Amino acid sequence: MKVVILAGGLGTRISEESHIRPKPMIEIGQKPILWHIMKEYSYHGFNEFIICCGYKQQIIKEWFANYYLYNSDVTFDFTKENSMEVHSNVAEPWKVTLVYTGLHTMTGGRIKRIQPYIGDETFMLTYGDAVSDVDIEKLVEFHKSHKKIATMTAVTIDQQFGVLEIEPDGLISKFREKDTSDAAVINAGYMVLEPQIFDYLEDDNTVFERGPIETLSKQGQLMAYKHDGFWKCMDTQRDKLCLENLIIADQAPWMKWKKK
Repeated sequence: MKVVILAGGLGTRISEESHIRPKPMIEIGQKPILWHIMKEYSYHGFNEFIICCGYKQQIIKEWFANYYLYNSDVTFDFTKENSMEVHSNVAEPWKVTLVYTGLHTMTGGRIKRIQPYIGDETFMLTYGDAVSDVDIEKLVEFHKSHKKIATMTAVTIDQQFGVLEIEPDGLISKFREKDTSDAAVINAGYMVLEPQIFDYLEDDNTVFERGPIETLSKQGQLMAYKHDGFWKCMDTQRDKLCLENLIIADQAPWMKWKKK
């Protein structure tokens, strides 16, 4: 089963680094977060990827083109006709298709553009800026069991701040600290989709999380796979530092491959 990763956005909320490279190529633990996501899927036996590129797409393509150079020891001998010797060639069991899906294309439009690479197959989809320890094999089993068009992984995010109740005139009538009732269940990505999903996507302006997802929900074709474990989106520099610190402390829940 192919894995589609959305990696084409501008990443404006982490502009400290995204002005240099696309957000999925921002590094945590000296590797792009995109690599971490791919390693998650690979750990569960899914090794064929389609990357939806956009903003600074050449950086993603160049990184994969030189993957073994970046991850292996190399000897350059300029005395022997500029020869190059790669030592202990480090590679992954991956097949990676990098597709330019436009600079300003919306998420649904990016998915629509990779339809020729999917064909009439069930596929997986996630975002290129979040890591998780979700059990992807169980996610796929759940999707197959209900026979709907789409499955979306759902996680519960705690409210971070106190809650205000404000009157129409601006008077704060009540303030209370957050509690469990304020938690929100959100879309965490890590989706499984049937090829019928392409019928819900119109053009480059289609926002996947609006029209298509809302329509699937109304039609009873959208199921939630509830994940109670770790999930973290790298939305800001603070999020990046949080993920970096987990790696440094050897407490990164998504890095299951290190525990084999």
